[in-house]
Amino acid sequence: MDNILGKKVLVLNQSYEPLMVIGAKRAIISILSDKSECIANYSDIVRSQEFSMSLPSIIRIKQYVGFFRSDVVLNRMNILKRDNFVCQYCSRKSNVMTIDHIFPRNKGGKNTWENLVAACVDCNAKKGDNLLENINMKLLKKPKKPNYLFYFKQYINTSLQNSWKEYLYMKN
Repeated sequence: MDNILGKKVLVLNQSYEPLMVIGAKRAIISILSDKSECIANYSDIVRSQEFSMSLPSIIRIKQYVGFFRSDVVLNRMNILKRDNFVCQYCSRKSNVMTIDHIFPRNKGGKNTWENLVAACVDCNAKKGDNLLENINMKLLKKPKKPNYLFYFKQYINTSLQNSWKEYLYMKN
């Protein structure tokens, strides 16, 4: 039962904008206290002695909440997630990655979304503090700052949360 209640639930504002991701237990309490309604369900059923209900996957709150969308924090893990743990030079995928400054720090490069990329240890060592054009290396794609939906996409498991995609502006 704890495993079922540990599943994640997407919370939508009254206007169907994604707000946050919460645990299933909190979502059930919100539905039962009439603060939200269920939009989509998992295939699991939650049962007690006198009650049963489908486990919610997406809920929509009934009262509109004004909220401030904060920027995605620039840190090592978020850069690796943005780049999907793929080296941006050789396309090797690994859980052991380094962060590389495209324009090296010793040449004035800053810690920005546009200047930091995931790199395997070999490519990072090969590049060193050189500029890409000087050593004939290229990026797979130009790095950019992710938008606020980046936060939600880390919870998507295509076999479980496929119904989330339309609310997170992802292609089906």
